[in-house]
Amino acid sequence: MSNQTSPLAANHDVLRVELGARSYDILVGSNLLADTASHIAPFVRKAGVVVISDATLAERHLPVVLASLDGAGIAHREVIVPAGEKSKSFAVFEDVIEQILAMGIERSTLIMALGGGVVGDLAGYVAASLLRGLDFVQIPTTLLSQVDSSVGGKTGINSKSGKNLIGAFHQPRLVLADTAVLDTLPRREMLAGYAEVVKYGLIDDPEFFDWLEQNAEAVLSNDGAERREAVMRSCAAKARIVSQDERESGKRALLNLGHTFGHALEAETGYGAKLLHGEAVAMGMVIAHDVCAAMGMAPAGEKERIASHLKSVGLPVCASEVPGMHWDIDRLIGHMSRDKKVRDGEITFVMTRGIGKAFTSKAMDIQKMRAAITRSCHG
Repeated sequence: MSNQTSPLAANHDVLRVELGARSYDILVGSNLLADTASHIAPFVRKAGVVVISDATLAERHLPVVLASLDGAGIAHREVIVPAGEKSKSFAVFEDVIEQILAMGIERSTLIMALGGGVVGDLAGYVAASLLRGLDFVQIPTTLLSQVDSSVGGKTGINSKSGKNLIGAFHQPRLVLADTAVLDTLPRREMLAGYAEVVKYGLIDDPEFFDWLEQNAEAVLSNDGAERREAVMRSCAAKARIVSQDERESGKRALLNLGHTFGHALEAETGYGAKLLHGEAVAMGMVIAHDVCAAMGMAPAGEKERIASHLKSVGLPVCASEVPGMHWDIDRLIGHMSRDKKVRDGEITFVMTRGIGKAFTSKAMDIQKMRAAITRSCHG
């Protein structure tokens, strides 16, 4: 991963994800959508572009992107899917595939994902599948997708058995992260993304966590220098890890801090609006620090410090805060056993020795884990 000055404009920074022939840039800055055509020009051929977006994001941002493409004479077609996690399904995947095939696409057609994590995951998997692999560009429009899901090439959909169990590693050609579009997000959506920002500090950058404790509200409230720095540092952290471990055979698993617990909570709520992904990750990170403290690995006070920071911005930190849920601990542990991080019948957990000291291990004390999950679920 490297940082360089952009040759295109002064209003953004560039990070390089180093993956040999699959290397690509992440552009981070304000008001980049209006220059979409200039940024994607190196990847566009005569076959043009197919933009995949959801109904909500298309209304907000698609006109700006299409105006840029029209101004540059780039041929384009659009596929709009319903907003929400339910679009990461076989049914929607099949519908999008058939719509695009009916357009008479070629191997040189560029797929563009304009939206949050759902659109990015779905569109990336569509691109990986069509004609055995088309180039695609990520234009993430939520904080969560800008700092996490748009970077690293993980694409896919959900199944009845769990989240993200069907998919492919398919790296984008470019990630275009316009921080100005985040001003249109509801506070709750911003907070869901902020949980993933905090994750990078908790994995291996305690100084970043210190910085977030001082600058969280500026990151969340306006498109200023603090937000841009938070996105840049998060993307740089993920780019560094992905460059070292593209297919999650080792260090990349650290990016799942809080996710094994969080995905189980999401599964039990049905992947809907009751509990957003970032909210579940926030709870999961607190549970992870709680169980590691109970096992004598992490200082007990750090769980409280993390929970205090997350609560201070408005994130839920206990599963008991989810309205209308009566949690079954055995069912939650059952969801965890079907997690995609299971190897040889055992779950690989992301554990911690404290803030900035995450590591992976299968040596989980199941009774202490059950106790920590129970504390989260019942307060």
